[in-house]
Amino acid sequence: MKTNTKLKIEGSWKEIKGKLKQKYAELTEDDLMYEEGQTDELLGRLQRKLGRSIDEIKEEINRL
Repeated sequence: MKTNTKLKIEGSWKEIKGKLKQKYAELTEDDLMYEEGQTDELLGRLQRKLGRSIDEIKEEINRL
């Protein structure tokens, strides 16, 4: 599952970022900052901010 999430993030991050911002107004640009190869760091920030598990966040990203 990690590989699918990573590919989805790298392939269409701008679109995913916009959808996450619409759904979670509390997310800031800093929360959603992503650089190639930094998937785990991004997921950790989202986990802390949203209070959800990494697996839940990955599943949601894959559904977007």
